[in-house]
Amino acid sequence: MKKVTIYTLDYCPYCKKAKKILRDKNIPFNEIDVTSNEYSQSKMLEEKYDIQDDVTFPQIIIGEKRIGGCSDLEYLIEKNQLELELKEE
Repeated sequence: MKKVTIYTLDYCPYCKKAKKILRDKNIPFNEIDVTSNEYSQSKMLEEKYDIQDDVTFPQIIIGEKRIGGCSDLEYLIEKNQLELELKEE
């Protein structure tokens, strides 16, 4: 299984929801709470993942691929694509 990283803010309801979804599906993840340095972390994410719009949270990374936020995670689950994303190549 590819490594899952989730960038979060401690006050963000979508971050909490995404973490709950991952826990409920027994998908281990590494959480990086950027609350204390949100601006600089947002800029780093923009550059690293070539994000053209404002950075929102959570930001979910599977392997080296940015899949997006909570609604993107829900979409992958709805379309039965999450397991494919997690699968090692």
